[in-house]
Amino acid sequence: MNRQEQANVTRLPPSPPDDIRYGIWAPHRGHWVTPARDPVAAPFALARDVVLSAERSGYATALFAQHTINPAGQDAEVLEAWTAAAAAAALTSRIEIIAAVKPRLYHPAVLAKMALGIEDISAGRFAINLVSAWYKPELELSGIGFPPHDERYAYSAEWMEIVRALMEGHTVDHDGPSFRLRDFSLRSTRHGRRRPYVYSGGESEQGRRLAADHADCWLVNGRPVEDLQPMIADVAARPRKGAPLRFGTTGFALVRETEAQAQAELAHWLSVQDGDADTVRRQVGHIDPEARTIHYVKQYKEGRLIGANGGTIPGFVGSYDQVAERIAAFHRIGIGTFLLSFFPMIEEQERFAREIFPRVRALAGRP
Repeated sequence: MNRQEQANVTRLPPSPPDDIRYGIWAPHRGHWVTPARDPVAAPFALARDVVLSAERSGYATALFAQHTINPAGQDAEVLEAWTAAAAAAALTSRIEIIAAVKPRLYHPAVLAKMALGIEDISAGRFAINLVSAWYKPELELSGIGFPPHDERYAYSAEWMEIVRALMEGHTVDHDGPSFRLRDFSLRSTRHGRRRPYVYSGGESEQGRRLAADHADCWLVNGRPVEDLQPMIADVAARPRKGAPLRFGTTGFALVRETEAQAQAELAHWLSVQDGDADTVRRQVGHIDPEARTIHYVKQYKEGRLIGANGGTIPGFVGSYDQVAERIAAFHRIGIGTFLLSFFPMIEEQERFAREIFPRVRALAGRP
């Protein structure tokens, strides 16, 4: 394929996926909205109740983000992702359970064994979300270390190659820059598929390459359709082995009968939040300056970082019909998974399922 042909391919979006999958962020840092004067609590019981509600409501997946210390500061609680994911896997029966992982925290042989364990607990519903880290203190203060951006991605690519091979049951002989394994293999109960599903989310050139080479789904922080479309088209056009890469996006959702009602509710919760979390996350020196998945928010002056990644930027706050139409528009450019946060969590995610799921099905011409 010549350069002109490659350019033409890049401009074409992937075909819409066959289905739309809705997911939720498990509340790993407690309630998404907490007044600045209140201590942050992040009990597993809260995450458990939110995930069980999501499963009852028909959501397809739930993500446990990984932090060893809360980005709001070490005096704030944060849920441990992998133990929580294992517990959630045991308590649920249909919903996919995703655990995020920063490769520098685990040797790939150890992590692959942990992943196979949760795959067995869940009877084949487990997934990994590969993140190469953006919050510096948790790796620097622990002594683990926070190498430059490109070095972290090179490490992640080597790490993921080993993890995937071990999860698939291969015997691994590997001699690379970061890891050496000799005649090493893992055995575990299989549940009708080769290995757990793999998401990744880096948006730099290295992050895009990692997704094309090693992930099953590229999970991109929310932004407007017109800004996301060329990103999806670029990564979809890259060569890869195996099944085509799938795509997902994130954002905070709040829906009401009218846009005015939704915006008034949003304004109320923003006033409670007081912008405290936004201020902390932007503290100079705490965030990798090359982490595009964090700094991209500066492009969107009207967007607010409420809830999990993406906040209000992709436009999932509005009337029932407005948000259903926006979901359908994202789906048309190739987005199949919508990983959303809500507040109040259970009440709003159940409202979204009741009102938005059937509207989007109707827009897609499906029963």
